[in-house]
Amino acid sequence: MAECGRVDSSNTSSHTMDKSITLPPDEIFRNLENAKRFAIDIGGSLTKLAYYSTVQHKVAKVRSFDHSAKEASSDKLYEISVQEEVTARLHFIKFENAYIETCLDFIKDHLVNTETKVIKATGGGAHKFKELIERKLGLKVDKEDEMTCLIKGCNFVLKNIPHEAFVYAKHADSEFRFQTTNPDIFPYLLVNIGSGVSIVKVESEDKFERIGGSSIGGGTFWGLGALLTKTKRFDELLQLASKGQHTSVDMLVKDIYGGSYGCLGLTGDLIASSFGKSATADKEFSKEDMAKSLLHMISNDIGQLACLYAKLHNLSRVYFGGFFIRGHPVTMHTITYSINFFTKGEVQALFLRHEGYLGAIGAFLKGAEEDNPNQYSWGENYAGSSGLMSVSPDMNPMQRARSGTFPFDMLEMDRLERQLVNLPLLQDASSYIPDTVDLTEDALAREYWLYCFEEALDGVVKRAVASQPDMPEAVARAEKFRQKYRHKLQTLRNQPFAYGSLTVRSLLDTREHCLNEFNFPDPYSKIKQRENDVALKYYQKAVQSLEELSWEERQFALVRGVLAGNVFDWGAKAVSDVLESDPEFGFEEAKRQLEERPWLVDSYDQWFERLKGPPHKCALFFVDNSGVDIILGVMPFVRELLSRGTEVVLASNSGPALNDVTNGELQILTERIAAMDPVIEAGLREDRLTLVQSGSSSPCLDLSRLDKVLAMVVRERQTDLVIIEGMGRAIHTNYYAMLSCESLKMAVIKNSWLADRLGGKLFSVVFKYEVPHGKTCLGSGALTPS
Repeated sequence: MAECGRVDSSNTSSHTMDKSITLPPDEIFRNLENAKRFAIDIGGSLTKLAYYSTVQHKVAKVRSFDHSAKEASSDKLYEISVQEEVTARLHFIKFENAYIETCLDFIKDHLVNTETKVIKATGGGAHKFKELIERKLGLKVDKEDEMTCLIKGCNFVLKNIPHEAFVYAKHADSEFRFQTTNPDIFPYLLVNIGSGVSIVKVESEDKFERIGGSSIGGGTFWGLGALLTKTKRFDELLQLASKGQHTSVDMLVKDIYGGSYGCLGLTGDLIASSFGKSATADKEFSKEDMAKSLLHMISNDIGQLACLYAKLHNLSRVYFGGFFIRGHPVTMHTITYSINFFTKGEVQALFLRHEGYLGAIGAFLKGAEEDNPNQYSWGENYAGSSGLMSVSPDMNPMQRARSGTFPFDMLEMDRLERQLVNLPLLQDASSYIPDTVDLTEDALAREYWLYCFEEALDGVVKRAVASQPDMPEAVARAEKFRQKYRHKLQTLRNQPFAYGSLTVRSLLDTREHCLNEFNFPDPYSKIKQRENDVALKYYQKAVQSLEELSWEERQFALVRGVLAGNVFDWGAKAVSDVLESDPEFGFEEAKRQLEERPWLVDSYDQWFERLKGPPHKCALFFVDNSGVDIILGVMPFVRELLSRGTEVVLASNSGPALNDVTNGELQILTERIAAMDPVIEAGLREDRLTLVQSGSSSPCLDLSRLDKVLAMVVRERQTDLVIIEGMGRAIHTNYYAMLSCESLKMAVIKNSWLADRLGGKLFSVVFKYEVPHGKTCLGSGALTPS
């Protein structure tokens, strides 16, 4: 069913805005000049526009100097260049139908280069505005089936947006509880509540069936509500319901029996008869109470119907969408209560962050089938998306000034260079949660980290400008970045659930997205270049000192070297302050800063015992920082594994993030190290040392979204050891990740607040060795607040 309501297209003037309204392209219709394909979903009150564009942005590239030629005179290992690159982006914009003519005029005036002749359209209002769209844009409107578009859109967001689905818990500390997306999204039940209700069973990308429905839906609520309250606007009706008390109108079990009805398991506060009191009570009922009673009646009916179909078809995932939902807390709460009651908690009511865009996304995908967008992975661009906003009348009255929504709401999806899949070694991919702490549920941690990221802004801006000394306009761009990211932090302070679960990872990723938005692809590029050049000069000396140790001493020294190298993290303020104030701070100084054993989390003894056994077949090592970390910490550890007969796969970031080493940089560094180390050289030559990009451009690590090539290498090499290094990858994320093989997580805590919370101190060590259940040498280590 479509969205509620009808629009009279015969009087288009009633749906237009004042032509003097200015729509800034940088904020709403971004990259419109490069738009190539359009789709539109028009409901009773909202229009959702979708278009594809190409985005030109700067990327940092590294190129090795040829040290056998003229370039050998350079002291630098490689050169850095900033190049232009074109990527694909999907734009989705939602606005009230009242804005449609103004928006079409704006698109027509700013559309520059497009070969598009057709616009795909869906939704109940598509035929009403067909003539207006064709006249304004000069494009032929091609109508697509509404339900097909809805399902295609739902499949797309479930596959590509982590934390898309959520459970709504009105009285919990965190109202929005986001769900881990199962790698296999099928089968599921979609309950679409528009004017009526359609219940659809979705079994695969192209196989779905409408298995039931009801004529009692959003239109019923609107129609009866208008008759009862004389309120004509849907959102005003919901606002009335949010303030009402249904018990004034509804007859409860206790009104009939004086309490609960124990033998039937009915509590006294259950509704026995909707509107039951209105038949006998000799009084006037308030509009608010009648609206609330009506909402409960319809929600309970839909909830019971959904439960019966879910049980009949043995489906545990039930998603609710449609105009009736539209992110309204009062509606989500009543649906959730109904589902919990009728299934006794066995089935959860799931809602979608981008539910309003499903039809537009599906219509776009129908028009883009020749490009096969489903063969790629896509990621939400936090810099250009407005996120999930609360529409509660009590929380944000300004947001409900018009129809309960912002005048314009936006979602942007970037096509990723690599297709992303799960790490095959996850013990249970469906229950894997990357992040250690959910800041939406931890108010104290949330306030600290938001403050921490805001305090760090000046330093990030300074380094962004310094990374582009030959570009005078960099200062102005950096200031725009500052404003954009500060606004995002403010949004997240008020709406922690805007982009799904709020975590340290999402705060870092949002910052990276904003930096890229203003063409700062690698603010730490020159710092990394300098530190790599310096660290290389000490590599041979470091290896020589290790070889002089006994086997037992060397194993501990190697671990200590990785930990000391991990101190060199420009993302940690405690470290960046030291590195900026003391240029002489080096590898040996870092070792002296480390906590003495026993460490905060200490499984070293179990790891040492394991090393006395047979070598691992293949180790997958997720590396962290450039400079001292990768060169003096990780590489000696890697050469020891190679010497033991273990193959090694080094996984590094595909793109820049902080001072983390990228795959391009690591290729050059490894070649240079191989030129002075026969063990590394032999590893490369014999294909026992492999360098693969992770598919990530984040300081953290999501093992459910890794480069497909990396997953293939892991399988082919029969990997039996995973090593994860660094605070972002091993503490902020993956600390509790359960793998089907042995794992080693190593990090130094470089944040005083976090160290104190975990019962440690600055530069405390986490060394966590784990073996899956059923195998011996199980490591220990619980990381819990003191």
